[in-house]
Amino acid sequence: MKARPVLFNAEMVRAILDGRKTQTRRILANQPATHYDGFTFEAGKHYPHIVRDGMTLLSSEGISCPFGLVGDQLWVRETWGVVSHDLDDNGSIIDWVPDRPATPIHEMPFGDGHYSGHAIYAADGSFAWGDDDGHVDGRSCWKPSIHMPRLASRILLEITAVRVERLCSMSQQDARSEGVIAASGPMEAGLAFRELWLSIYGDESWKANPFVWVIEFKRVEGQQ
Repeated sequence: MKARPVLFNAEMVRAILDGRKTQTRRILANQPATHYDGFTFEAGKHYPHIVRDGMTLLSSEGISCPFGLVGDQLWVRETWGVVSHDLDDNGSIIDWVPDRPATPIHEMPFGDGHYSGHAIYAADGSFAWGDDDGHVDGRSCWKPSIHMPRLASRILLEITAVRVERLCSMSQQDARSEGVIAASGPMEAGLAFRELWLSIYGDESWKANPFVWVIEFKRVEGQQ
């Protein structure tokens, strides 16, 4: 079993925490030839070589999913920050007592130094940061998800299924499993997912209808 990082935005993190999101779709780095439109490649099965522009896209050894196989784990990277202390009314440094979801960390390597305190997460709402004099100064100390270390991650997922399919071939149930919420009702989940996809990848990506990895997962109990 291997554990790999995976990025999610704040909306999708909340969907995972709520138990609404059990699938994610990611574009294949190398797209199969167009004459394979409508054919579903399944992880673990064997297919003949598919060569396009001199590059082998899929091999007889099967598809290698960069996110792992069934049973492997994904640890979630999300926008985060660290609260290392608080200040009392006299301006003295005291321990910060979490009033929101937080992960204790101690001497966690990051950048040129080490962090101790608590990792917190932007998906849970804004946070007022103060400077060393105890005055709220309006800084944003959120750090990009791509820079989150494993020790600061609070969500661990286990892969339950992997497949490859065309983006637009997803069902309404698949769209709901992506964690989207449709204002006009559950039958419009597909439209809600389309809007989410467009906001991330743009209109041209949807029109291209690329092959995507479909990763199904469940949250590992015991994680915050």
